[in-house]
Amino acid sequence: QVQLVESGGGLVQAGGSLRLSCAASGTIFSINAMGWYRQAPGKQRELVATITSSNNTDSTDSVKGRFTISRDNSTNTVVLQMNSLKPEDTGVYYCNAGVWSWRGYLEVWGQGTLVSVYS
Repeated sequence: QVQLVESGGGLVQAGGSLRLSCAASGTIFSINAMGWYRQAPGKQRELVATITSSNNTDSTDSVKGRFTISRDNSTNTVVLQMNSLKPEDTGVYYCNAGVWSWRGYLEVWGQGTLVSVYS
């Protein structure tokens, strides 16, 4: 079974920074794209940033220049560095990965970590 475990959420004042980390574990042959999504209260889950296995990145316009996504393929970890946080960044952040395992291709989600930004 493949699992994604997130860490690093918390409460921060606007303008501050947080670093989210997500580690994949289990019987993993390889991982395609990894990404971070978020869901604000009363809103749908939205894509924040993605990174391919060859380190090509993309992010939603609202976080460009403030958030940076990176990954370490040797440890199956993806990190989201969030700077200059704004109250509208508040939400539950979910890690996502496309994983090749002995069960074939799986889309796996983490349990979510809460980010709260106050002004």
